[in-house]
Amino acid sequence: MGAGTINTLVGSGTLITFPVLIAFGYEPVIANVSNTIGLVPGSVSGAIGYRRELAGQRQRAKRLIPAAVLGSLTGATLLLVLPASAFAAIVPVFIGLALVLTALQPRISRALAVREVKLHAHGGTITLVALYVIAIYGGYFGAAQGVIMMAVLGVTLPETLQRTNAIKNVLSGVVNGVAGVFFIFAAPHVDWGPAGILAASSIVGGQLGARYGRRLPEGGLRLVIIAVGAFAIVRLVTG
Repeated sequence: MGAGTINTLVGSGTLITFPVLIAFGYEPVIANVSNTIGLVPGSVSGAIGYRRELAGQRQRAKRLIPAAVLGSLTGATLLLVLPASAFAAIVPVFIGLALVLTALQPRISRALAVREVKLHAHGGTITLVALYVIAIYGGYFGAAQGVIMMAVLGVTLPETLQRTNAIKNVLSGVVNGVAGVFFIFAAPHVDWGPAGILAASSIVGGQLGARYGRRLPEGGLRLVIIAVGAFAIVRLVTG
């Protein structure tokens, strides 16, 4: 439930559930695969909770979703062929850069406005390429992918933070959903016990995250993103 709530608000729910599965004795790849599948319903729940903020973003979603799908398939494939530690060194760097972008996003947006730089309403080439890379990571492991995604979308889309969070929930759900379907057919083992528990409880968490996250002012949501991202860095470095 906590993971579903955090994923809807920011991202990084995997930092809660993955260590728990490991602590209960599951092998890392099995834990990762079962975790990804189990959190998909929570992502859908969070996106539904943010449906008001999604109004008018249909064309944007249509443009961005293919990059999320391709990236997720790439990352899920890499999970099954690369060692589990392959991304360990670079992930904290990604999250750190994302936090800097999140903190500076209002200043960056003002600077772009002053210079009359027009952002593509539905996401330009930079947005698509960055989203593809983020989705690779999301399909591979995904801890704090929402933090990174929020940072990139916040800078490259001409939107409020809450509406950006709404489309982030959709894209994160797509990444997890595509990877989950891939794992069902391609992964050697899926443990449906913990996956089912995660699915049921993350649905509740998704609704909680949407209910309270939508009420946060932009400054408050930004602080939550930075706090969760900072925790993610500490957890990954020391974990």
